[in-house]
Amino acid sequence: MPEIHLHPKVTCAISNRDSGNMSLVYGDTGQAINNRRGFLKGIGIDYLDIVCAKQVHSNNVVYVKEGDKGKGASYYDDSIDAADALITDCRNLPLAVFSADCLSIFIYDKNSLSIALVHAGRSGTLAGIISRTIGLMQKIFFSVPGDLIVAFGPCIRSCCYKVKSEVAGLYSSGVIKINGHFYLDIAALNKSELLGLGVKEQNINDSGICTSCNNKHYYSYYKEGKSSGRIMSVMMLK
Repeated sequence: MPEIHLHPKVTCAISNRDSGNMSLVYGDTGQAINNRRGFLKGIGIDYLDIVCAKQVHSNNVVYVKEGDKGKGASYYDDSIDAADALITDCRNLPLAVFSADCLSIFIYDKNSLSIALVHAGRSGTLAGIISRTIGLMQKIFFSVPGDLIVAFGPCIRSCCYKVKSEVAGLYSSGVIKINGHFYLDIAALNKSELLGLGVKEQNINDSGICTSCNNKHYYSYYKEGKSSGRIMSVMMLK
């Protein structure tokens, strides 16, 4: 799994195909709980503690508190409803998002000691989920964008993500045209938005991994369709 060294006070990790499917609803879910248990044990987290959401490719952001611990850990129906970004300032409260081409974004505010974990797909990115997330961090934690530390997980990249012209037309940037075909760069779109919000470029760390190119190691809905499992991105304040 790619290591995310965001800050010594934060635990960040991303599973891969070798870790198994982490989703309770997509792909082969038979071993999902055991997969979660094994992966999280390796980074010192009890799988029963993770907070999950019913991801709907939205720009909905939820402030997670201690009472939310364990939501969605064992049962999908117990997950936080309809959200694609979670923020918290509670220590030892692990946040989790699941993806198979979408971008996971890890955000740490070293001043307020708060974190955010974002699931940014094509639709969520277009709807400005990263701006909504940082906006809520500013409102609740008084975060200053220039002080935030950010990391990008694996996602499908412009090398592989071919989209139709009507989809490409929705975006003012982040689209590459090659031989008459349009390719979307979700990571570039989110990085541009972060920079526009005042996050410093040197504070944005991108794994650079394409889930489609590296389908041997990561799930890719673009390549596998509805049978695709999901990797897990997890983040926790120590």
